[in-house]
Amino acid sequence: MNTQNTQKASPTLPNPASGKVCVVGIGPGALDLLAPRALAALQQTEVIVGYRTYLNLVKDCFNPKAEVISSAMMQEIDRCRKALELAEAGRKVALVCGGDPGIYAMAGLVFELAQSQGNRCGIEIIPGIAALNDCAAVLGAPLMHDFAAISLSDLMTPWELIEKRLTAAAAADFVTVLYNPKSKKRTSQIERAREIFLQHRPASTPVGIVKAASREDEHVELCTLADMLTIDIGMQSTLTIGNSQTFVWQNRMITPRGYAKKYGL
Repeated sequence: MNTQNTQKASPTLPNPASGKVCVVGIGPGALDLLAPRALAALQQTEVIVGYRTYLNLVKDCFNPKAEVISSAMMQEIDRCRKALELAEAGRKVALVCGGDPGIYAMAGLVFELAQSQGNRCGIEIIPGIAALNDCAAVLGAPLMHDFAAISLSDLMTPWELIEKRLTAAAAADFVTVLYNPKSKKRTSQIERAREIFLQHRPASTPVGIVKAASREDEHVELCTLADMLTIDIGMQSTLTIGNSQTFVWQNRMITPRGYAKKYGL
């Protein structure tokens, strides 16, 4: 009796596109803080896509033959789709992000869109110095112990959830970095955040406010929870609220790691 092999052949999947999206973090904007791998991507890719303000910060680093596609704020989805579309067509694309692409930036959105659209192009995330890193360096050493980062923008996150996170961070004595603290339309969120922290920390708690870190118009203020709202705060500002141990010395904001207690320094 003849036997027949009934095993089905595996379906042949299309080969991944030869194109690639490099999601590039350019750091805070100063060229000497641009990571070498990020610089290489900007110099080698065929197409560079990004928010025009960020592109202007690093335009001198571009491949002179690259096609540059810029757009305005609030067009993140369009930029990511365009980058993926070009990569699917076989092109090498750099999608530019400020700071680090995996922190409040484009890395997650690129993966979400690629998954939903079935994209098979290559995706590489190239890290950059995040705003909280640069601001911490400017302020001194405020992030030496456990910390949390919270965005006060409620454009995509319900404010009720943001309040829960603020309350949890304040109650747990985390040093807390606040992104997107205030805009022309969003003025009450930073006031409510301060109220929450005052419920858990003394009014004398140090607060560092850095605007446009490492750029030409950088501005740094050291204040306290009591007077932080007297400082000019905007979308380019990043706030660092100290924990119960944070102190100010020689105009620097320092959070002890615990060495003095353990080793008797």
